[in-house]
Amino acid sequence: MAEKPRRSYGGLSADARRQQRRARLLEAATDAIAGGEWRTTTVDKLCSGAGLNKRYFYENFADLDEVATATVDDIADRVRADTTAALVRTAGEPLDVQAWAAVEALVHALVGDPRRGRILLGGVASSSALHQHRSAVMNSLTAVLVAHARSVHDVELEKDPLAAIAPAFIVGGTADAILAYLDGRADISVEALVTGLATLWLITGNGAAEVARQRLAD
Repeated sequence: MAEKPRRSYGGLSADARRQQRRARLLEAATDAIAGGEWRTTTVDKLCSGAGLNKRYFYENFADLDEVATATVDDIADRVRADTTAALVRTAGEPLDVQAWAAVEALVHALVGDPRRGRILLGGVASSSALHQHRSAVMNSLTAVLVAHARSVHDVELEKDPLAAIAPAFIVGGTADAILAYLDGRADISVEALVTGLATLWLITGNGAAEVARQRLAD
């Protein structure tokens, strides 16, 4: 027997409406986490912020930890997609062009909506579960940076001790610089932030690669 087609309302299918409700819950969670209110957030409060009935929360998530980690994942996916697109667009260009494009995409993804930067980079207090998940997500983004650096510099950086600390140094410093901009500690323009970070990426990356190359040659 053929499966009955799902009804659509207002031109939207049931799946599309469910995705809309999920997006509203993520938006409410983003507000709560960025506002430093996550530790006192309840399912009822979150649903009220999303303007949804409580049953729609459980249609999408099992508990608050799950919606919190989904919020971090959503932000990280945007960052990853934007930076990857920038690297693909500039593939074959000089390294400084690639670095500037990647940093520009990263910065705009995180400061265009300051809540995203504060949540992903640890600029707000959160639950221990969210903190652990955020750390895992940052490690996965760091792995993307390492893979790109290895392909660009054509050197097996993972064999050099610098590989153990250089990515963390770059990512950690970048995160703090972006948070400094968001918090007003760095009173500069977005363009200056992008240029400064791209310059530091190049200095650190090129320097680490050269040292690693010399060590491997020896």
